Amino acid sequence: MMYFNQEGKENTEQVATIVADYVKTHGIKYVVVASVSGYTADIFLQKVTDAKIVVVTHVVGSIKKGVDMMGAEKRADLIKKGAAIVTAAHALSGVERGISSQFGGTYPVEIMAHTLRMFGSGVKVGIECATMALDNGAIPYEEDVVAVGGSRGGADAAILIRPGYSSAIFETKVKEIICKPR
Repeated sequence: MMYFNQEGKENTEQVATIVADYVKTHGIKYVVVASVSGYTADIFLQKVTDAKIVVVTHVVGSIKKGVDMMGAEKRADLIKKGAAIVTAAHALSGVERGISSQFGGTYPVEIMAHTLRMFGSGVKVGIECATMALDNGAIPYEEDVVAVGGSRGGADAAILIRPGYSSAIFETKVKEIICKPR
């Protein structure tokens, strides 16, 4: 396991290198990568050549209403480079965030998300994105995958996970934390 002294975008290239070595050594076939703009996806597509890259991105309007933060051109570019793209509501917030924003309070899925953040934002994001990729059919059921998440615009955590569907989230098994910030 590798620890970074701080979280953030500056760890992205090193995480990609670590993941490239990990998938080669362990025969992992899929790497799920959180990427809003395509920056992180591009780095992983360059460095990880022994696994299929599945890019999970925000729904249109999640940051600014009506705006696709990745854009059609970048999506097309990533697909051309061999990535699969998943765009879906966040598995660990989605509708519940809308309810809590409108009516106040905290709800079970938000509590789960905040609990997972105790391991770091990137670990939480990795779990969430692997779930979203499985729900979308972009990764096979009952297969271990590497999931990558981060903080503030890049990757800073990678985990080995066998995700469950969002409808069966507690079937999810985090098997190993490969790297994360301290």
